[in-house]
Amino acid sequence: MKIKEKIKNISITTLINLLFVCNFIFLFMLIFFSDALKADEILYKFKSPSFSGINTSSHYLTIENQESTRVKDIKEEIEAYQDELAREADNTTLARFIRNLESRIYAQLSRQMVEQLFGETPQTSGSLELEGNTIEYKVENELITLTITDETGGTTSITVPIGSFTF
Repeated sequence: MKIKEKIKNISITTLINLLFVCNFIFLFMLIFFSDALKADEILYKFKSPSFSGINTSSHYLTIENQESTRVKDIKEEIEAYQDELAREADNTTLARFIRNLESRIYAQLSRQMVEQLFGETPQTSGSLELEGNTIEYKVENELITLTITDETGGTTSITVPIGSFTF
């Protein structure tokens, strides 16, 4: 009840002044914050070009480049791993032994062929079968002719003059 008594004791001029001050504060706030009170239509724009259509082609190109780069990197990694496995297989003790043995066998065959061509009792012709290939040689008129026939029937001929072999 005290509030009602206080309101009754306030004069009309005081109420008018109070109302005037409140209106003045309200108008001041309205003018001061009017920029903040402006509103616009709410528009939602998709950020993804797949939905908005803006810069769609460059977006698709970027995606394609990323995918192709990823696929290329994976293929290169697989090839590098396969090369590493092949190198490891070639460097085993057994593989080195086999390469060394083959080299010595080929050297021995080569030495036997040279002995037949240039030894104490040289032969004028002969042939050798090696892994499906046929190597034939003939000595005619100071020339050695080697004819190599592969598995498919293709031939290669090499002619070497004997007189140019001097030591």
